[in-house]
Amino acid sequence: MEVEAEERDVNNVMCQLVDPEGTTLGPPMYLPQNVGPQQLQQMVNKLLNNEEKLPYTFYISDQELVVRLESYLQKNRVSVEKVLAIVYQPQAIFRIRPVNRCSATIAGHSEAVLSVAFSPDGKQLASGSGDTTVRLWDLSTQTPMFTCKGHKNWVLCIAWSPDGKHLVSGSKAGELQCWDPLTGQPSGNPLVGHKKWITGISWEPVHLSSPSRRFVSSSKDGDARIWDVTLRKCVICLSGHTLAVTCVKWGGDGVIYTGSQDCTIKVWETSQGKLIRELKGHGHWVNSLALSTEYVLRTGAFDHTGKQYSSSEEMKQVALERYKKMKGNAPERLVSGSDDFTMFLWEPSASKHPKMRMTGHQQLVNHVYFSPDGQWVASASFDKSVKLWNGITGKFVAAFRGHVGPVYQISWSADSRLLLSGSKDSTLKIWDIRTKKLKQDLPGHADEVFAVDWSPDGEKVASGGKDKVLKLWMG
Repeated sequence: MEVEAEERDVNNVMCQLVDPEGTTLGPPMYLPQNVGPQQLQQMVNKLLNNEEKLPYTFYISDQELVVRLESYLQKNRVSVEKVLAIVYQPQAIFRIRPVNRCSATIAGHSEAVLSVAFSPDGKQLASGSGDTTVRLWDLSTQTPMFTCKGHKNWVLCIAWSPDGKHLVSGSKAGELQCWDPLTGQPSGNPLVGHKKWITGISWEPVHLSSPSRRFVSSSKDGDARIWDVTLRKCVICLSGHTLAVTCVKWGGDGVIYTGSQDCTIKVWETSQGKLIRELKGHGHWVNSLALSTEYVLRTGAFDHTGKQYSSSEEMKQVALERYKKMKGNAPERLVSGSDDFTMFLWEPSASKHPKMRMTGHQQLVNHVYFSPDGQWVASASFDKSVKLWNGITGKFVAAFRGHVGPVYQISWSADSRLLLSGSKDSTLKIWDIRTKKLKQDLPGHADEVFAVDWSPDGEKVASGGKDKVLKLWMG
């Protein structure tokens, strides 16, 4: 009998379930080696007392477990002497279909399309162009709805307020204009103050202030400015960078992050505009900033169900619940991408030192973006690749190769399972995060693709570029 008991133990392996942040779930336990993802899923749901059974994926040493434990252990020659840490990662309950066809090619702009952005509820689409106009498009009929005129120079960036009630655009001349998306009319005169072109716009999160009133703009002139759309003026000027401010993000904790050509990232509080922290490490210009909470900040109270809200108070409450749920107990994370070919992962509320230096790109990093669930970071580079990183540790996961020109912009599907990229090579590509492979190649543009966005409701993708047309893609 004793021999049998010993043999039985040999087939068991001591495992410890941990969440992506490293927090353990229950004590270490002996599991039979014929256990696979399905049984682990049942265990996690039980240990977490989930009333509604949630889907999870499992990772051992950053590798997804898709087979039974015994196959994994044999293949990877893992010692069963030590406790095996198994990371469980929650998945979205809903699934987004990959888009695979161009459903509309809409002419209208007379110069290159430089930016595209869906509204937070995914019902409207805006684009900014070198022809000095902003256009609003009717997604049900796939035709132009309004042409917003008022800028005297290229429209470089656009941003929807998270409650969906305002659209702001920034131009090469340095002025900003707020528009009413329901009429396409300007709300008041242009907002003037910046001396050079606008490089970024970010709104105050709706869980901190509802209805949306304040947004921040960054400029080539070295300043960032906070504006109030109700007062129609600049309320605070954030001065301190010694060179152009290239990007700006308004974080969920209420602070503003600015990235600059002076190689620093500055953190500001927003009641008086005081500098509270400086993040140093990059050896060249900072080009792009991404927040782990960005998706819930962008969408506020809106989610994939399409629910609409009657009051701004209700919106604020729902947005706060969504933010808290997404963030959990972990600090908000920031990733910066630079001309020095590297990226840094930061936890600015906890430390001024980076958590991880992320290296691997062979050219400048143009755009960085967290997945909606905060578990992944994607980066687009002039080295023609898109790279995928662990959004919590900053560790490299995979490289997506297929573009034959620099990659300009990336966007995520709402369920964090698919990634979209647009390139100088005139194509869009969709990458599957699970298989780490190309899912869909979307040729169709006649020239460079400057701007891409995936609608928050997951149903549509929009792209624009040098060929002046706006393309809509569907599943």
